[in-house]
Amino acid sequence: MYNSLKWLMPVLVVSLSACSETGDSTLKNNNKESKSTAKNLDDSTTLFEIGTEATKELINGWDIDIAIDGSGLPEGSGSVAEGEQLYDNLCAACHGTFGEGEEQWPKLTGGENSLTDQRPLKTIGSYWPYSTTLWDYINRAMPFPAPQSLEVNQVYAITAYVLNMNDIVSDEFILTNQNLASIKMPNAQGFYLDDRPDTSNQRCMKDCKPPESIVVKSGPTYVSTTQGSPSHSELSKTFSSNGQTIYLSGCNLCHDNGLMQAPKIATPSDWVERQQASKDTIYQNAINGLGNMPAKGGRNDLSNNSIKQAVDYMLETLE
Repeated sequence: MYNSLKWLMPVLVVSLSACSETGDSTLKNNNKESKSTAKNLDDSTTLFEIGTEATKELINGWDIDIAIDGSGLPEGSGSVAEGEQLYDNLCAACHGTFGEGEEQWPKLTGGENSLTDQRPLKTIGSYWPYSTTLWDYINRAMPFPAPQSLEVNQVYAITAYVLNMNDIVSDEFILTNQNLASIKMPNAQGFYLDDRPDTSNQRCMKDCKPPESIVVKSGPTYVSTTQGSPSHSELSKTFSSNGQTIYLSGCNLCHDNGLMQAPKIATPSDWVERQQASKDTIYQNAINGLGNMPAKGGRNDLSNNSIKQAVDYMLETLE
């Protein structure tokens, strides 16, 4: 690089000399352009000709969220009868004719009084606290293949029908932007304001632990074992390494400690009711999802056979 700079120096000198011949006029022109540019930059209406101006229409296209009190709802209406036809055409393929859910798709109905069960069924009727949330979700995310393709009145109609399927409104009900927020959901009292602080840890100001004695664990590994259960290193001495590997790729996050009421590994008492069913039923529950557990535990990238191997590993730890 040093040699390159030596070679460039004469060229630079020559260039500067050439520039000096017209230096005065060039500098004057540059100064004019600089002042003009500075003036433009000071002008808030001047842009750099990049992108598009955020007009009110563009902003409104993104600002579509609805508050729980109904603020932001557009004017419109839709009846239960209108919603039934729309639901059959646009929603039933995934959510079922009666909201029972097809295969792994979410159930919209049922689950009343199940929230305290070991496997609660959380649906719009049994769990959701606000009717406005239902309208907002349908408007922004449904139907699944073409979100935000529904007209406003269609969203009101489908919302009315889904509420009707959950026995929240009558067959003759017409939903509007005026009455939506006034609808009381069955589980509205099941939610409350959590005013606890984000953390209860107090900053240590004196007599603190030596920094080298503090062990920091990343991710959810703190739930990797449960008291009284053998470690995975101990289990691996006996059981299939492939099933264990699959289990440790995600299943352990819940099944190691019973998160979301999942049956714990190597804990026979958690599996008594489940083992009354056939192994094929247990396979299908793991593959299709059950209660709080999504299909394949959320690992849709795994094959059905891989899920079965993980189930085999968990069942073998009970013996």
